[in-house]
Amino acid sequence: MYRWRLHLSDHSRRNFIIRTGAAGLGLPAAALANPGTTAAQCATARVPLSGEWQFRTDPGNSGEAAGWAQGAASQGWTTVNVPHTWQTAEPNEAYLATAWYRRAFDAPPGWDARHVRVEFEAVYHTAAVWLNGREVGRHTGKGYTAFTLDLTPALKPGAANTLVVRVDNRFNPAMLPRGDSYDWTPDGGITRPVSLLVSERAFVERVEVDAAPNLQGRDARVNARAVVRNTGKHAARVQALCRIVDEASGRIVAQDHSAAELMQGEWATVVTLPQIVILNARLWHFDHPNLYRCELTLLADGKAVDEYSATFGVRKFEVRGTSFYLNGERVRLMGAERMAGSHPVYGMAEPESWIRHDHDDLKELNCVFTRVHWPQDRRILDYCDRHGILLQLEVPSWGPDTFRGMDTEPSAEIMQNGLEQLRELIARDRNHPSVVVWGLCNEVGGQGEAQRKFVRRMNEEAKKLDPERLTTYASNSLESTPERDVAGELDFISWNEYYESWHGGTVANISENLAAIHKAFPSKPVVISEYGYCECTPDRLGGDAARARILKEHTNACREQDYVGGLIFFCYNDYRTHMGDKGTGVMKQRVHGVVDVYGGRKPSFQELRSIASPVREVAIRREGSGFAASVTAADSIPSYKLRGYKARWTIYGFGGLPMEFHEQPVADLEPGEHTGLMLAAIAEKNPTRVRLEIVRPTGFSAAEVEWHG
Repeated sequence: MYRWRLHLSDHSRRNFIIRTGAAGLGLPAAALANPGTTAAQCATARVPLSGEWQFRTDPGNSGEAAGWAQGAASQGWTTVNVPHTWQTAEPNEAYLATAWYRRAFDAPPGWDARHVRVEFEAVYHTAAVWLNGREVGRHTGKGYTAFTLDLTPALKPGAANTLVVRVDNRFNPAMLPRGDSYDWTPDGGITRPVSLLVSERAFVERVEVDAAPNLQGRDARVNARAVVRNTGKHAARVQALCRIVDEASGRIVAQDHSAAELMQGEWATVVTLPQIVILNARLWHFDHPNLYRCELTLLADGKAVDEYSATFGVRKFEVRGTSFYLNGERVRLMGAERMAGSHPVYGMAEPESWIRHDHDDLKELNCVFTRVHWPQDRRILDYCDRHGILLQLEVPSWGPDTFRGMDTEPSAEIMQNGLEQLRELIARDRNHPSVVVWGLCNEVGGQGEAQRKFVRRMNEEAKKLDPERLTTYASNSLESTPERDVAGELDFISWNEYYESWHGGTVANISENLAAIHKAFPSKPVVISEYGYCECTPDRLGGDAARARILKEHTNACREQDYVGGLIFFCYNDYRTHMGDKGTGVMKQRVHGVVDVYGGRKPSFQELRSIASPVREVAIRREGSGFAASVTAADSIPSYKLRGYKARWTIYGFGGLPMEFHEQPVADLEPGEHTGLMLAAIAEKNPTRVRLEIVRPTGFSAAEVEWHG
């Protein structure tokens, strides 16, 4: 059996190391009681447990009875790398059943005084976990949310330990997505990273941060709560010491502390910190993704026992009438949805390099607003936080079969599963500034009574857990009697518009339908939450040219309506799905994207990039010994203020090669405004080509034009 030997290093610390003593932090005297023990020495260690595991399938579902969890099976295992899905391997691409994973690790003797958990960032969809033959927990019917299990009672400090996981990915009518109704790949496995969390007996479970700007001033109000646990034998008085750090500069901008009594064995003691004010706060925006860290030190009876770091941003995304506002400025947004798990080699077990590849593409496509059908890998959310993409995260309540057989009430099991997934989603992802909307479901037929009650209960729970974020659901039932749809009870209307494909009809039907939706809900913005062209039936023969035409014509039809606040094209990529009508085996897919499953770009990629640009027009001309240009900001979707953009000039000459590079700022532009640029003189005497790019503050190109001599 593969054995993993533990090596603790600075990189295994949770997220940061406190570099100053308690006095340097301005902490209360209790923090100085034990100067030999700093929070850094006692911090929870995050120890990666990804990498080599042993794996085997269990088609008869007999492994538990046969004692595999206790080590009875010594043969039949192969070595795989976790994160892993078995469905990208040719023999298993259609395998919907149970499978097993196991690995060994050595626990240092000192762990007998520590609390040890294992964190799985996702297992699709049901996991049972054993340590040293003893069951330590299960996570059932929730394939995209993270969970932790306590290993301490079964751990053998100073010895070898064996962790075993049984995974089930069979279609299940008692969970979301329900049965086989959903249109993406059911990749089974330990699909996201795994870590051990090694802490003192008292530790921080999570920190919840709410940060809101004062739009009339320049400060921000930060409210933080620490959820802490004490697994020791005695009650303790704890103090939570919080400092706010500007990520860009590393400067501490604010700090405070609070105290509470922590009973022995208590799981969810919440320590609420006093409201903290950040003066001259730098706001988070998709073009200016400024971040802060809430760094928290936990003391128990005066001794530092844990530290925790939560990244957050200061921003306000809201609805005013029929428009969206970001930090007080009206924005009309555009983007594209990406279907994860679609690369035939990686499936749902995507490496960080592929996540970055696809999201770099989305940024090149000028995507500033997207939605996803299920909870996402935290590395995706971190990317969106740091590079600037607004996200709508959804519970995977997908499709009309979600409520099949339910007339007036959602079933108790579906309702409970939906609430559990929503709670786990919000608990993990609520601090991300990129996450601005909780999506409650997709295409469930929102005019039925069971659907109404489900959406209402989910919305009630979302607002209780996170009152500041918006909620919506993506409806495909607004083509007739839209006033009856439960979409109108949420913060804005989301409509999946598929005229000329799934809905038939013509472009003219879009304007007619939008008018009916607006009449039904005159005080709410409308987002086209999906539109595009799927080559998913034998009669659709238009190919990528049809996709590009529909993109252009449907975008223009929606832009005409001022109450349309956003457009999300579906979709970025062709995607793997068990419903696929193209390809076989691991390549079974829907052809729906501007790139193929390997990321190869189609001609429609450039069409989408151009249409989604906030720059309506950029022109260049020769003027004397230099060049002049004009830049005009878009005044319809997408439209928002261009602030901090740059112009990058590349001059080509000898042999068609680049000879010069120049960069200059672009004046800030409101939607519809234009400005001039001048490159007064260049050294190249015989320029053959000049390329001018308009670049966002994040470094991604928003538009380009070329001059040819």
